[in-house]
Amino acid sequence: MPIKFEFENPDMGVWVLLRQTHNLVLKCEDRVFNEHQLTTEQHAVLMAMKHIDGPVRPTDLARWLDRSVNSVSMIIDRMVKAGLARRVRDRKDRRTVFVSVTSKADEAFVPATVAGWGLIQEILSPLSDEDKLTLIRLLETLRDKTYDHLGSGEVVEEVRRNETENMAQFMKQAARYKSSSTPEIKRQRGKRKNI
Repeated sequence: MPIKFEFENPDMGVWVLLRQTHNLVLKCEDRVFNEHQLTTEQHAVLMAMKHIDGPVRPTDLARWLDRSVNSVSMIIDRMVKAGLARRVRDRKDRRTVFVSVTSKADEAFVPATVAGWGLIQEILSPLSDEDKLTLIRLLETLRDKTYDHLGSGEVVEEVRRNETENMAQFMKQAARYKSSSTPEIKRQRGKRKNI
């Protein structure tokens, strides 16, 4: 049974519930992707690599994931050790490093993505379509306020541009997995019930 809190201050209630929900969704993702021998971070890197056209550099991944290059490099290090990625130096400029996906990663990525999409659908299932549209509008309002807080200028415009491009690519990719997710969702739900 979920714990219900009474908040005297609605701002505090919203903030606490946003953070709790974010953290719990990450834990659910970790569990689902772990079943496919991936971490949530590794799946995110693979998703980014699938969306970026052409050779992929760690800086491209960092921009796509809105993370620092150092943190992405550490994830890539672990992926290389796990046999999920390869680093290749550019022949013309040895300082430039490209990252590519291995066949092991390809084999894990599709079923993990299908399972991840099933998780999203399961978590959102208590909401009606109208509720989902309301939630989208509310989250967009909060996101836009964070842009205001960051201030105007090049950084915010770059973040907005990257997010728009990334979301368009993500939606194209997600559509592929959404259509194939129904049998996988049923299989995953059956597995969880048997545990």
